Amino acid sequence: MSILPLALALVAASPQEAPAAPPADSVVITADRMIDVVTGKVIERPVIVAAKGRIVSVVGEGTSRPVIPAGARRIDLPGRTLVPGLIDMHVHLTSNPKYGGYSRYQFTDSFWTAQGVGNAERTLRAGFTTVRNVGSDDYADVGIKQAIEEGWVTGPRIVPAAYALGATGGHCDETFLPPSYNKKSPAVGDSPEELRRRVREQRKYGAEIIKACATGGVFSRNTEPGVQQLSPEELKAIADEAHFWKLKAAAHAHGADGIRAAIEAGFDTIEHVSFIDDAGIKAAKAKGTFLGFDIYNTEYTLSEGEKNGVLPENIEKERRVGTIQRENFRKAAQAGARMIFSTDAGIYPHGDNARQFAVMVRYGLTPLQAIQAATSNAAEALGRSQDVGAIAVGRYADIVAVAGDPLADIRTLEKPVAVIKGGEVVAGTVAP
Repeated sequence: MSILPLALALVAASPQEAPAAPPADSVVITADRMIDVVTGKVIERPVIVAAKGRIVSVVGEGTSRPVIPAGARRIDLPGRTLVPGLIDMHVHLTSNPKYGGYSRYQFTDSFWTAQGVGNAERTLRAGFTTVRNVGSDDYADVGIKQAIEEGWVTGPRIVPAAYALGATGGHCDETFLPPSYNKKSPAVGDSPEELRRRVREQRKYGAEIIKACATGGVFSRNTEPGVQQLSPEELKAIADEAHFWKLKAAAHAHGADGIRAAIEAGFDTIEHVSFIDDAGIKAAKAKGTFLGFDIYNTEYTLSEGEKNGVLPENIEKERRVGTIQRENFRKAAQAGARMIFSTDAGIYPHGDNARQFAVMVRYGLTPLQAIQAATSNAAEALGRSQDVGAIAVGRYADIVAVAGDPLADIRTLEKPVAVIKGGEVVAGTVAP
């Protein structure tokens, strides 16, 4: 038996027992308090022991203290509150809001990968230790993930979608160029069988999540956010094929018809969700579908979009969609729909992801529910609760420390004091 499973078994059997032969790379993390997102309770004076990047023990004040492994490194965070490493379920690491509209065509394809590396590091430093990248050209998100895992660059754990699937002329096709350029997305399909093949292609080249554009969008040309673009049969083919390959499926869907069609087709998460109606909320609750409203970025687009080159038609669409989307978020929250933290980072600057927490609270979630949307709910929607989403035995030691109490002031999450990924401090400062 390897050391880590043995340690986990011993901890499960008796919290007082220490591993017989503690690994040399053990780490002990302490703080004033910790939010247990699974129970909703605050743990006072937590002591967390991790080995080989994963947590092997978590205890709080008033319980038997663990035996600290000899030679363990210490990360002491006095006066701080610990939350699990945050998860953003909707980012585009290779996008940059500075280059809107046609201005992005001045750069080579490799430029977007290079600046995506910087965006990944900014995202990690902001406390997001896991992200789901739901659309990237040239499989760049897969490449950045590989570079992070091989230690060449710094960034969060990435769940890549590669290309997002869509219909010819739809939101996930190339809609900015005239016919003479003859450029279309390699993930376009116009029948259930074509789209099944596209799912297989994305998986072949590294996709770990399949995204499809069920409706038009805000930042494409000649598409309307409320209009459905894939048939029910096409949507079902995509979701079924993704699930056949043991992958989750996410649907970009603004319009009510497209939202309901994607839910009925079996998609695991719905992104944007702007015009969801009562029937859609009811269907999402019945199916257990997670909803990812990106309700932070409207102000940024309206204030900075024109300067950044965003076309007037796209700014106008954002103006129409934003207010309605937020009110429908409120309705879904009041109805008890399952929420995930999805921001569409890349529409606004990467690293500002946590600013959405305050908007989610303003429109109906409690601070705890907002944190759960970015931790335990997100992990469940990813199908990775065994790895991320809580400070718990067996999961990665991905932890964010903040000053103050985020349950009293959710905006404390916007300024993490320290970010820990796999038991290593990757941003911020800790006690010497």
